Amino acid sequence: MKASQTNYLGPFLAMVFLFLVVGFLTTVNSQLQGPLQSAFLSQAEGLKNTLATLITFSWFLAYPVCGGIGSRWINLHGYKGTLVRGLMVMVAGLALYFLSSVCTVAWPDSSVSVSGYAIPTGFFILLAGSFVLGSSATILQVVINPYLTACHVEGTQSIQRLAIGGSANSVGTTLAPYFVSGIVFGGLALEDVRVEQLRLPFLLLTLVIIVVLALVMRLSLPDIEGTRAQQGERLEKSVWSFSHLTLGVVAIFFYVGCEVCIGANINLYALTELHLNVTTITLMATVYWGLMLVGRLCGSMLSRVSPRVQLTFTTLMASVMLIAAIVLNEPWLLVAVGLFHSIMWGAIFTLSVAHLGPYTSVASGVFMIGVMGGAVLPLVQGMLADVGGWRGSWVLVLVGEVLMLLYALVGSRVRQRAD
Repeated sequence: MKASQTNYLGPFLAMVFLFLVVGFLTTVNSQLQGPLQSAFLSQAEGLKNTLATLITFSWFLAYPVCGGIGSRWINLHGYKGTLVRGLMVMVAGLALYFLSSVCTVAWPDSSVSVSGYAIPTGFFILLAGSFVLGSSATILQVVINPYLTACHVEGTQSIQRLAIGGSANSVGTTLAPYFVSGIVFGGLALEDVRVEQLRLPFLLLTLVIIVVLALVMRLSLPDIEGTRAQQGERLEKSVWSFSHLTLGVVAIFFYVGCEVCIGANINLYALTELHLNVTTITLMATVYWGLMLVGRLCGSMLSRVSPRVQLTFTTLMASVMLIAAIVLNEPWLLVAVGLFHSIMWGAIFTLSVAHLGPYTSVASGVFMIGVMGGAVLPLVQGMLADVGGWRGSWVLVLVGEVLMLLYALVGSRVRQRAD
């Protein structure tokens, strides 16, 4: 059955909802950096920024490790089977979050020495949970991105569907900071945060994902012809032979790295260098992700503007805002960059998988390797901040924006087609 003869509206809406779940948990994870720096790392003064950013590093480390697994699962088990397995992995990750709190409360003296600092063992269990949750997010996105790109919904084009999915993702990321500050930690000041407050919220989240898993198992999810290798089919070329995909992986490395640097590290910047209060810090994170939602909603209506033009404009504007933020030492200008980050993912993904035909599902897995930027760049920025302060560290993000601009102008040109 051809894609045009199949009603994909229901599956499309299901993918949009799962995109919201991925965005929510990704931001919950990054927003834990500030509170858990206080709860776990108060004695690790010389390494606290580096260790705190390991929470985000562990999450995004999963992308290059599990992207290939996701694409292989699609070819073996189909889109629905891969979604089910990804949600099972998500349940396991949330269970580890719960376990980290339980172990820290039960054995408060259990610790690991890192450069002379005693770090609670529960912190490393939390890092393991972050990696497992990141693995589940990777697997789900290996399904969601190509499915949204290829499924036919009347009156839309692929970048619009990705923008709609991205809007749902942004709803999750916008809600997440208040979930962390208001529900997980009950609106407490950072110095009053206690690890045991993790237990109930993450137990409830685990139960919610189990319900989502049960619903997905009952979901009718039609396959999409021509987007994955069929059983016994061999792909003749290496997916890396398509230069617009290879350079797209590089571009997404810097995109995700830049997005997460601001979304996660602006809290540490505002807390440790600008000494802003918790309410303002939470508002900054919420406005940043909220602006990404606004931008994606606007992007979902841009049916006549090509992905290349959208990416060129947004990277130029983000670069200008970053330069102003560094010169003026103004964090709210960093927050404003969220508006321009909003549609970069959809634009880069659409340009990267153009004309790949049966290589699309493999390309989606390969594309996830680039998401490793969300692990590497925030960690590097944390190291730079420990050495020379946060203000100068934002130059790293500016470099990423410029490289994405070069991809829009030059690297995204299709030089070889598979369809």
